[in-house]
Amino acid sequence: MSGLYLRPEGLIYGSAAREAVADEMGAWLAGSAIAFTAGEIIETRAGGNVRRLVSYSEIKSIQDKNLHAKLALLGAPRAPVAGLDWGKTRIMGIVNVTPDSFSDGGDYLNARNAVEHGEYLRACGADILDIGGESTRPGAVAVAQGEEQARVIPVIEGLVSGPVPLSIDTRNAKIMRQAIKSGAQIVNDVSALSHDSAALNVVAAARCPVVLMHAKGDPRTMQDAPYYDDVLLEVYRFLEERVRICLRAGIERSSIIIDPGIGFGKTLAHNLVLLKNIALFHALGCVLMLGASRKRFIGELGAQSAARRRVPGSLAAVFQACLQGVQIVRVHDVAETAQCLAVTEAVLRK
Repeated sequence: MSGLYLRPEGLIYGSAAREAVADEMGAWLAGSAIAFTAGEIIETRAGGNVRRLVSYSEIKSIQDKNLHAKLALLGAPRAPVAGLDWGKTRIMGIVNVTPDSFSDGGDYLNARNAVEHGEYLRACGADILDIGGESTRPGAVAVAQGEEQARVIPVIEGLVSGPVPLSIDTRNAKIMRQAIKSGAQIVNDVSALSHDSAALNVVAAARCPVVLMHAKGDPRTMQDAPYYDDVLLEVYRFLEERVRICLRAGIERSSIIIDPGIGFGKTLAHNLVLLKNIALFHALGCVLMLGASRKRFIGELGAQSAARRRVPGSLAAVFQACLQGVQIVRVHDVAETAQCLAVTEAVLRK
């Protein structure tokens, strides 16, 4: 595992960013409209982590191949995925075909209702539709694969002729294989292809983009007092290793999307650390996704127990992600998110 980390700092935009890049005092963050002008170098040692904040020009002057490799990955534009470029933050709209999802369980269990909802999200501005048939909310129990397949395949078939790519949200290789055959272009696995031993080969053979998400433990027990010595670095190391495994299997880095897994085996404090420092994950050289929509930590901060009433907090998380160059946000409320991003990106690019 890596003992060296580089977190971009001094994030700026607009004319200040353009001038910094032109003067070689900064670089664009993963090809976004955000530039970074400094970095926090974190080194793990036996006695603990050593952190130091240095300017962009100082980082370039340090003779360390590992550090320079991370710097190059931070600044490299990301290749298009499933026909989508990253000229703006993209919206993944959630289509839960489940009876027990934490926010909208049961609303779209009927295939026709789910297809109609997907069409509605598409009309609201979704760039990707993520279709799932198994809830992975805290405390959820596994669904029989036959039932999961019966839920999602008719919905994929009903939406596949539309203008946006479809993603299959599943941990199971059998469902991945059938969904890809039915027209899904992206696999979104909350276990980062670790739940099912056949999943890695399915994705590699299909040569399709894949979302690797961090989750600590099984959905049934993941919120039972999760603990980390350093949540940011531990989540990073997990995703770094899963990316390495995918690369060895023949999956290209340009096809990998990473997600730090907000709410999956994390406390409120853990989620806030990840959200505040999510730009660190750009150093893995992959497209970066955030899924914070309507989650419990938003309800804790805003004293709101009803998931459907956590939209303002969800938009705040989207705004924070956009300011750190996150390429995809996975959300329930597509129209509201599209409006939030339109204003944010207009300011960033002015």
